[in-house]
Amino acid sequence: MQMRKLGRDGPMVSAVGLGCMGMSISYGEPNDEESIATINRAIDLGVNLLVTSDAYGNGVNEELIGRAIKGRRARVLVATKFGNLALAGRGAGTGAPALTGGHPDYVPQACEKSLKRLGVDVIDIYGMHRMDRTVPIEDTVGAMKRLVEQGKVRYLQLSEAGAQTIRRAHKVHPITCVETEYSLWSRDVEGEILPACRELGTGYMAYAPLGRGFLTATMKTLDALIAKDRRREHPRFLPENISRNAALLAPLERIAAEKKRTPAQVALAWLLAQGPDIVPIPGTKRRTCVEENCAAVEITLGAEEIAALSKAFPLNVTAGTRYPEKQLAGLGI
Repeated sequence: MQMRKLGRDGPMVSAVGLGCMGMSISYGEPNDEESIATINRAIDLGVNLLVTSDAYGNGVNEELIGRAIKGRRARVLVATKFGNLALAGRGAGTGAPALTGGHPDYVPQACEKSLKRLGVDVIDIYGMHRMDRTVPIEDTVGAMKRLVEQGKVRYLQLSEAGAQTIRRAHKVHPITCVETEYSLWSRDVEGEILPACRELGTGYMAYAPLGRGFLTATMKTLDALIAKDRRREHPRFLPENISRNAALLAPLERIAAEKKRTPAQVALAWLLAQGPDIVPIPGTKRRTCVEENCAAVEITLGAEEIAALSKAFPLNVTAGTRYPEKQLAGLGI
């Protein structure tokens, strides 16, 4: 497994990490036994970056990772997040905490719970999952900084933060990385967010680097998704959009066929080619997919192939927003 430095002063991580959300929520029925086997297969292949959040199943995903890494803690970096109370099902009227997700007093409370669920003494990378409009980012990051000083957290990250928020946060404490969606069909971060990260020496973790599975070229109609799959609520997968988006896949499939690779591997190779500061974190709960994703680091795309893929997926070409309308308000603040 190739390694990359996550941020100017951050840790060395595997060029491809493992997103763990789908093991517990959103994409079909959980299978803990296969998920734990998947995590361990990833570790065997050299993946040392496991990414989760306390919001994934309201802590269930963290507990799963805790079980999976017992006896192997020294071989992994665990990245988890706090503050996405809506996804965790702790919104208004649901017994929500009195404090908002970015409140300085809430941060250490969330951290202690994550430490316990993960079964670790320190969280390697601790991030704010969604920005809190009611609290200045300086106050939230100030509380996160104290966790670093106390030895409970090693590095800090932000998820789905806007460029100016990243800059303000970085003045309080170095932000090692930003975790935001980035793939061939979600390239809006190239405008302001990625340049801000590079200006500050902040690394970039690209979640949903396969377009929530779309760039595998195996889900060209809604019929490919089971009834309980959350992607059915995402605009890009709605019937009126998915067929239009499927028409974009031809160049990706052609290059994959020429290289005797899968579309998913070529999509990851394109992302890896966008810069050594970018670390894709594709999510899966299957060992076969982990093996496929890790093999993407072996692919070298030529300049013409990279240009052809970039041309096939220009900014804003994708039909439909990347989240349902009610979730868009919390992005890029």
